[in-house]
Amino acid sequence: MTIQCSKYMNNIELEYRSLITEEKYRKLLEFLNQNAKDLGENNKHVFHFIFPDKLLNVINLESKKQAKLALKLGKIGKGSNFEEIEIPIEQKDFEKSVQFFKSLGFTEVIESFQTRHDYEYKGVEFAVKHSGEWGYHVELEILLPDRSGLVEAEQKIRHVAEELDLKIMTEEELAAFTANIETQHRAKAQ
Repeated sequence: MTIQCSKYMNNIELEYRSLITEEKYRKLLEFLNQNAKDLGENNKHVFHFIFPDKLLNVINLESKKQAKLALKLGKIGKGSNFEEIEIPIEQKDFEKSVQFFKSLGFTEVIESFQTRHDYEYKGVEFAVKHSGEWGYHVELEILLPDRSGLVEAEQKIRHVAEELDLKIMTEEELAAFTANIETQHRAKAQ
């Protein structure tokens, strides 16, 4: 496995989510295709290694022919902004990386496939997505180099979400939703 430590990325990720219907999904894609900067298809195969207070992901960026490790120093439903550390890996090392972490004894692992298309609209990055766990949904995100500017970035995301009639999930909704996903995966694993 090749880890390029000199190229790791460390950012503050401000991220909100909105669950949408299939009809809203199609309309949003149509709108963004006409009005936003198209960042391209970004389908992913992800192994989520669950911790009580953080999330380690091994990600195959299938559409981009890349892979990475991503450590989110926070958990969905426990705040909308947290530090994220990413380390690019060779795509050929994706399965080996998954096996590496599984061999360490992690038992809380969720495998996920997601189709997604990324856009930038009014300074907000959109991932318009579908996965088995989440269904149709949108991530609205701004990456910041540090925590200064969080208030302005949050206002920008909320303004754009309101403009596009996207209901941002509350922390309580996110915590309950992700807890339900984790419970379902535990039940399947037994």
